[in-house]
Amino acid sequence: DVTVWESLAITEWIADWAPTGEVWPEDAAKRAIARAVTSEMHAGFPALRKACPMDIRGRETTPEMTEGLEADIARIQTMWDQMRTEHGDGGPYLFGKWSAADAFYTPVVTRFRTYGLPLTGAAAEYSTAILEDPVFLELEKQAEAEPWWIKYTADGRSSGYLKPEG
Repeated sequence: DVTVWESLAITEWIADWAPTGEVWPEDAAKRAIARAVTSEMHAGFPALRKACPMDIRGRETTPEMTEGLEADIARIQTMWDQMRTEHGDGGPYLFGKWSAADAFYTPVVTRFRTYGLPLTGAAAEYSTAILEDPVFLELEKQAEAEPWWIKYTADGRSSGYLKPEG
């Protein structure tokens, strides 16, 4: 038995056991790029995280566009456009077929929807593909049924407790 406690490490552990191409792209070059963009999401976008806390059910007003938030949005737009254009192989996801990269970017997609952040072109198409995916729709349905929510302060920090809705 092994306990793996960190999301990127869990993903790699699953990839070690899953059939080739089921977690990461099968092609070695695409797989390396998928890992890089996933790592970028995993460790990055601090302004987006602070200004736009994850809220799959909410529809909030667009936050003040700080320089950092604008930079994060621009990087995500560029990255999603590039991944879809250069590596998408005509499929709806970043590397054509669904991969771990899409799992890591799904919360980012929901932030764009929740806060009405702008997306265009291939990035907007990618966002739509995630939001219309049957697995995501089931996740969203389960989230909407959840009676607990995390309270955030005005600066986007969690108050540190779960509270029943109502």
